[in-house]
Amino acid sequence: MSDENKIELGRGTGPLRGVKVVEIAGIGPGPHACMILADLGADVIRVERPGGQMLAGGATMTLNRGRPSVALDLKNPEAVATVLELVRGADVVVEGMRPGVTERLGLGPEDCLAVNPRVVYGRMTGWGQHGPLAQAAGHDMNYIAITGALHMMGQTPDRPQFPANLVGDFGGGSTYLVIGILAALLEARVSGQGQVIDAAIVDGTAHLNAMTAAFAASGGYREERGANLLDGGAPFYDIYETADGRHMSVGALEPQFFDTLVTLLGVKDTCPGQGDLDRYDEMRAVLTATFKQRTQAEWVQLFEGTDACVAGILPFSEAVHHPHLVARGTFVEHEGMVQPQPAPRFSRTEATLGLPPSAMAGQHTRDALTAWGIADVDGLLDRGVAVQT
Repeated sequence: MSDENKIELGRGTGPLRGVKVVEIAGIGPGPHACMILADLGADVIRVERPGGQMLAGGATMTLNRGRPSVALDLKNPEAVATVLELVRGADVVVEGMRPGVTERLGLGPEDCLAVNPRVVYGRMTGWGQHGPLAQAAGHDMNYIAITGALHMMGQTPDRPQFPANLVGDFGGGSTYLVIGILAALLEARVSGQGQVIDAAIVDGTAHLNAMTAAFAASGGYREERGANLLDGGAPFYDIYETADGRHMSVGALEPQFFDTLVTLLGVKDTCPGQGDLDRYDEMRAVLTATFKQRTQAEWVQLFEGTDACVAGILPFSEAVHHPHLVARGTFVEHEGMVQPQPAPRFSRTEATLGLPPSAMAGQHTRDALTAWGIADVDGLLDRGVAVQT
């Protein structure tokens, strides 16, 4: 193992340096939350089942970056005792299993708080720890489906369009788990007591969707796709195809930005006014026809850097080369893989990338357990309690 990848505590450079996190590995939002914590400088140890699990590992799984992988057989009481020993010296525990699973393993909140009353115990689920659906399986689109968020996504009247798993897993899920963890850590430093965070994707997504609640309360909101200000109902906030079959995003909401839009398009004298609600179909036709006259690159050259609020829509492979993102270093090549830098940014405690994702579950078992102060690591390996790959 190179010096860069040597397992040592306190090597993080971000504002969470010195915070210790035990991750009981799951999939999706749990790993993403722990990636954020590791990016921000925390020492995170990822406890996985021997052999790993589907959709959760591999050398290119960016969600697992920044922390070592330890393989422990949690059906073995010795392995459970080892995790509790890790928890004893930790600030945070993160788990993403169905409600009740960690309790049955002997690693539930009561078990962990018994050995460390200050520990913050973050629970990441889709449905939450209680409620009629708490024990049911589900995935991102199911969770956002029942919150009212998915119904309004897309501009196609006959069916919603789901946004991969960004809104549920990572928007309403891991983001809110991290918010909860940071808030509970602050409180624990005052009270000296840990607590349990019930981070449910349904709750976080509903909270993300607070603006829809505001629109609905205003009385002017229509529960139809493509019928409101921010869902494509307004032609000056929509997507338009270019001459080469690519697309431009147009977000000219404010009057001064709309004026810049139509001026640069050369249609100021022929396009209906922004307030002419009964002529929106005519406005959309003008914008559609005009954008079809040039390629995306030509429109980008015209609009980028202006106040028209217009930008070309790029695939990931091109986004990493966008001049603005290059100038900010938003994406970097690290350990042979292009990936996003830690976010947000800090003026004094800059966050930097650490370990690459482990190629296999248990890649760092011996070194990580030793670094975390676990005794007789070789004995655990010899007895099959822990696995080194």
